[in-house]
Amino acid sequence: MPSKELRLSDKAALPFKTTNKARRQQLHIKQKQARDVLRRADRFARKKEEAKNPKLREQRLRENVPQTLESKRKWDDVQDEPEDGGLGVAFNVERLKRRKLAEEQDLAGDDEDLSSHGDAEESDRDSMLDEDEDMGTHSEADDEVDDLEPPEDPDAENALPTKSQLRSATAKIRQRASSPPARSTTSTNLSLAPAALSKKFPTLFLPPDEKPPMPKILVTTSINSTLHHEAEVLVNLLPNSKYVRRSSHRYGHKFSVREIAAFAAKREYTTLAVLEEDMKKPSGLVVVHLPVGPTFHFTITNWYEGKAIPGHGRPTSHIPELILNNFTTPLGLLTAHLFRSMYPSTPELQGRQVVTLHNQRDFIFLRKHRYVFREKREMEKSVVGADGKEMKGAEGIRAGLQELGPRLTLKLRRVDKGIQRASGQEWEWRGKTDRVRTKFQL
Repeated sequence: MPSKELRLSDKAALPFKTTNKARRQQLHIKQKQARDVLRRADRFARKKEEAKNPKLREQRLRENVPQTLESKRKWDDVQDEPEDGGLGVAFNVERLKRRKLAEEQDLAGDDEDLSSHGDAEESDRDSMLDEDEDMGTHSEADDEVDDLEPPEDPDAENALPTKSQLRSATAKIRQRASSPPARSTTSTNLSLAPAALSKKFPTLFLPPDEKPPMPKILVTTSINSTLHHEAEVLVNLLPNSKYVRRSSHRYGHKFSVREIAAFAAKREYTTLAVLEEDMKKPSGLVVVHLPVGPTFHFTITNWYEGKAIPGHGRPTSHIPELILNNFTTPLGLLTAHLFRSMYPSTPELQGRQVVTLHNQRDFIFLRKHRYVFREKREMEKSVVGADGKEMKGAEGIRAGLQELGPRLTLKLRRVDKGIQRASGQEWEWRGKTDRVRTKFQL
């Protein structure tokens, strides 16, 4: 006859099988309670040990690193920038440039240390005649030079000092300036575009000294579309844009995207945006960079107008500011430069409006807000910078946001070469070519 005391099995299964459903539920509850008791006992025992030895808690917290998207993200192993621009290669452009710069600085530092060590040896040989006069004096500089002396080894008479000794000695002699804090990984640095990518798309990657042209955008829809109101919402989102309906008459000429692009380029438009429809809802967005391309194909999901957002505000006609987040790969920088070309470089700050394009797992979340600066409440925290420290001069200030709309999510599907007669014939990049789900292209 089995005992009444319930024991927890090693394989976390039920103590014994039964066909009674009510009995199985009771056994499951008792087993869960037994596990909770064991976990609580382990937790309190660990707490007592950490109270006696605080280093155990520090070690546990140091090893208990949570899994995040960035830690699971897979990158391609790239040593140098690809010659074709690397649109199909997933690597962090900023991280690659930092690694190259660090390697160059290390090589330059090693050469300088070796040259300074050679000069020190020559000066020692020239001053050997005055050795007897200086035997009675000893200073801190002599202690620093003593670090450069080779270790005493009876087998090697002419042994040279190691590289670690050279570096430690030079660090003591000259004080190096502390490196600046690391740049925030959220913001997008548009000046780090690969050289091959800049040559491939010269109209998108402008030189630093050249002022970008004023954007002029032509917005239209697919043939026989009913998204006239949604196109007007897109016009309010994009400054200096105009909506032109495509003919839906049965005897009218159906203009192609290539013909519309040629029409728009002659009238000094810089971008053509075509809103696509599916089941009378926005399903896609085709953006053509004029006059020669490339053509970007996006899919649209989660389209919400401003009136559908709780607590929304009314947008004004001011030119908004633009924020681009997490565009780190070559394809991400190309996409970021496309959105940059669609907004003027000089926003109207008195409108206090900002458009945010946040990339996360290759989904681009578009939001439009109005911000206001107010005094910090007692229960609120202070504003911190990219280094996690409080910003000086903003201790008692907080920023309030009010969403204006629209709210939508974009996903890049394809980048075509130029402006094609039939889309998809020749492409620069196409999605769904990599089967690794943790490798992101933007």
